[in-house]
Amino acid sequence: MRTSTRDWLAVHSRAHEEFTAAGVAEHLRETGERVSVVIPARNEARTVGGVVSLLRGALMEEVPLVDELVVIDSDSTDETAAVARGAGAVVHRSAEIAPHLGSNPGKGEALWKSLFVTTGELLVFVDADLTEWGPHFVTGLVGTLTADPATRLVKGWYDRVLDLDGRRSTEGGRVTELVARRVLDLWWPELAGVVQPLAGEWAARRSLMEALTVPTGYGVEIASLVDTFTAHGLGAIAQVDLGARAHRHQQDHDLAVMAAELLAVVRARCGGEAAGVPAAQELHQFTREGGWRARPVPLAQRPPAVDAVGYPGGAS
Repeated sequence: MRTSTRDWLAVHSRAHEEFTAAGVAEHLRETGERVSVVIPARNEARTVGGVVSLLRGALMEEVPLVDELVVIDSDSTDETAAVARGAGAVVHRSAEIAPHLGSNPGKGEALWKSLFVTTGELLVFVDADLTEWGPHFVTGLVGTLTADPATRLVKGWYDRVLDLDGRRSTEGGRVTELVARRVLDLWWPELAGVVQPLAGEWAARRSLMEALTVPTGYGVEIASLVDTFTAHGLGAIAQVDLGARAHRHQQDHDLAVMAAELLAVVRARCGGEAAGVPAAQELHQFTREGGWRARPVPLAQRPPAVDAVGYPGGAS
């Protein structure tokens, strides 16, 4: 049975203007909690340096809010690692973290591996391709995460600045509006009030993240949202209005792979076959210029980090 419209919108929402960097930093000093900002990056040499330098200057040097600023380089073939390191980040190559556990391509893999090389109780994830944004993204996410002890996961939302003519839109994105939000409407209507379930800027408590099963690809965001709701209820989730955001946009054929990953993750969580066997399947696409082509759709999922051999404080 569907819940009422009022219940759909019951996700606790805040705005970034409610928090200042100095105020959040003072609160963290009182609680003793540390913040690790994680930036997953693959071939983002053009923008990652700006993201790192702005966060380091505003939230480490000017105001001591962030304790660790880490870039996880996911198999880049450009100068992403060198640029990020030069801007002041600690850089780890995803494939070199816990090498005994192997390596997978994908954003989720980078976030899962980051648990092995960070120490903060509070984790903030920020995309590396941002072009319009600000350090208030992190301030708002951390402020919302720590404002209520019951909150375990916070999703950011924002006006999206389209890259063609600067038009702003409150809509999520093509995959968000056509796949992710429709999936939530159908199977998890209590989460229908989450404006942008696939937002790349989000925050979580380490105790939550290390206990979640993590898809290695783009399914990580919707999986973490659904799994948090399933395990802890709607009260564990909040969202924060971060203003406006611009980033590099992908072509429709590239987004189709992302959509396929999301559907596989959802199927696994709706009682379908496990989305980790096999590790990948193929998506067939047609173009008039090139004819049919097959592209891999990553389906592997990582187990909870606390169950992984070699995880600090976890399995031995």
